[in-house]
Amino acid sequence: MKIAIVKLSALGDIVHAMVALQFIKAHSPAIQIDWIVEQRFAEVLKHNPDIDNVLTVNLKALKTDKSGLLAQFKKIRSYASNNYDLVIDAQGLIKSAVTARLVSPWRVCMPQAGREPARRGTRIAGFDADSIREKAASWFYNVKVVCAYDANTIDRNALVLSSPLGIDIGTEQILNKKPFLFFNNEDPHIYDFLSKDRLHIVLVIGSTWDSRNYPAAKFVKIAEALQQNCLVIWGGEQEKATADWMAAQSKLIKVMPKLDLNSLKALIAKADLVIGNDTGPTHMAWALNRPSITIFGPTPISRVYQTDINKVVKSASIVNPYKLNKQDYSIREIDEREIIERAKFLLFP
Repeated sequence: MKIAIVKLSALGDIVHAMVALQFIKAHSPAIQIDWIVEQRFAEVLKHNPDIDNVLTVNLKALKTDKSGLLAQFKKIRSYASNNYDLVIDAQGLIKSAVTARLVSPWRVCMPQAGREPARRGTRIAGFDADSIREKAASWFYNVKVVCAYDANTIDRNALVLSSPLGIDIGTEQILNKKPFLFFNNEDPHIYDFLSKDRLHIVLVIGSTWDSRNYPAAKFVKIAEALQQNCLVIWGGEQEKATADWMAAQSKLIKVMPKLDLNSLKALIAKADLVIGNDTGPTHMAWALNRPSITIFGPTPISRVYQTDINKVVKSASIVNPYKLNKQDYSIREIDEREIIERAKFLLFP
């Protein structure tokens, strides 16, 4: 059996969906799993033994340059030649649903006696209209999965990937998962930043919204309180400037070089603790079975699993998962001492 998973973005969402793969393969070892993803996130999927092929698109670029539309259409359509038995849209957006439809060829079936050859389509699975934000996406599916939109994000991803296959993935299985991010030939320079006499804490200071970012000054206070080797990762130039400022405030803080996703996986795999905003790199710690503290402000804590080593700190604001408030800056009010206490518990049990 051949299946294609369509989960184009974002980094954290892709990570949360990947957990299902090990259980699908354990149930059906011979199944071929291909994953269709935005090119900039492909590296997080690579080297995973449960994925046969990582197939890329670049739909993000079409927002600023529509000239590439035909090329992207042809590229996506070419994936239909793989003749998938099932395509699963695990994202639930119009663009991901259209992508799923384009990689799902209509095929001629062997005729029954006395009848003309029939045409049937590949099964296309996804959430039903009441389970996703862009309800029209469900029009593209002929297999529909029901799951409350405000349910735990990891559980939702596991369900939409397993239910069409007749597989049940339970909470206990996920809690006892094996690490599922893999790397190879990472930048060896990252190991120069590791300390021989201190524990390694990776600080994730950025995210897609400013209102999701914990204050840099409070990250510095956390570093000073813990007295360990604190490594700040960053994406854009604004985050780099923030990281440099933090390093200037504390000798315990080091600014990492710009890392690709392969080297980021390698760094987080070596971390004794990851502390960060609700964003992809923080969630990678959970995927690698590394201790973490995820700091939440305007987003719901139902995005993650809380475990013995994966903790959350949430601001006082009430979050409506159906309509997130980007102007909710309550994360700034979280007392750093709450994070420090959780960190000490994880670092020195």
